[in-house]
Amino acid sequence: MKFETLAIHKGNQVTDKNQPVVQPITLSTTFIHGNETGALYTRAANPNRSSLEELIAVLERGEDAAAFSSGNAAGTAVFQALEAGSHIIAPNDMYHGLHNSMTMLFKGVHEVTFVDMSDLDAVKAAVQPNTQLIWVETPSNPLLKVTDIRKVAEIAKEAEAILACDNTFATPVFQNPLLLGADIVMHSSTKYFGGHSDILGGALVTKEKNDFWGRVRLVQKVGGAVPSAMDCYWLTRSMRTLAYRMKGHGEHAMILAEYLSVHPKVDKVHYPGLKSHPGHEIAAGQMTGFGGVVSFEVKGGAAEADLLIQNLKLFANATSLGGVESIIERRAAVEGPDTLTPPNLIRVSVGLEHTDDLLEDLDQAFAIL
Repeated sequence: MKFETLAIHKGNQVTDKNQPVVQPITLSTTFIHGNETGALYTRAANPNRSSLEELIAVLERGEDAAAFSSGNAAGTAVFQALEAGSHIIAPNDMYHGLHNSMTMLFKGVHEVTFVDMSDLDAVKAAVQPNTQLIWVETPSNPLLKVTDIRKVAEIAKEAEAILACDNTFATPVFQNPLLLGADIVMHSSTKYFGGHSDILGGALVTKEKNDFWGRVRLVQKVGGAVPSAMDCYWLTRSMRTLAYRMKGHGEHAMILAEYLSVHPKVDKVHYPGLKSHPGHEIAAGQMTGFGGVVSFEVKGGAAEADLLIQNLKLFANATSLGGVESIIERRAAVEGPDTLTPPNLIRVSVGLEHTDDLLEDLDQAFAIL
């Protein structure tokens, strides 16, 4: 079956004797001993979570998936599953929540080297004898840098390290890292999987069920950072429309990127769909679409960027992305004093509003600068 068909049918596992068209929500936290499915306690397994995990695994072309209560919980589970003293190579441009997880929660447990993942020589030079994990995020957050997954997979294989890829920005609609050589894929399902800014969740997908994946599953079960049955139900429901939403997000993002790329009050646009983007060719070779996030740098500084955002009417000035509504923020203000993000950079999660309305809103806001 094709992606759209799988998204609609694969996560809809109905066991109710009344045979409803849509899978019911199983809210019980515990189950009768000796039941047919072997379910015991909802932290270990739940019918709605099992459906969600199977759906995500199939869409990402993996063997198994594990759902978590947030994207941070999912990523952190990978770091927890590593042996103490492991060395991690990670992007110098990445989601700050997972950056903080590496540098704060695992300070003194693991060693981390941050490099420009678009520079393969830098990645190779960072490999150490105890390198156990190479973490990739492509396109990256918030500079939309592109990493050549195939080439980094070769480096990881030679180093006998695990290659994990945060695929949140691309989603399996536009990119399948496991088919490009990655071992594990991570998602913040809060974003495009949920798609409506009302569900918190995360997920990991593995290429194969090996010993390391067993440790990830142990972290999930014993640590207990799992999504509720209700959240799993809503995620599975939302993912039915993922393919069509992503097509809209991608088309709209390209229109805004092209508009911004020629705007006299914009210094630089970061979007891999633009041919001027340094990673465009690599992105075109490993993606079928370029995603719904655009970042741009306003001429001037933080004050000019803040003024632009304040005068927009349709773009919500908020943190997060992937919702049907357009969301905008000055990213450095959120990431804190240690950020490497330019102070005048604005990140836009381009929504599904009509692009004429979005461009009109941007026109009137730019006119104030």
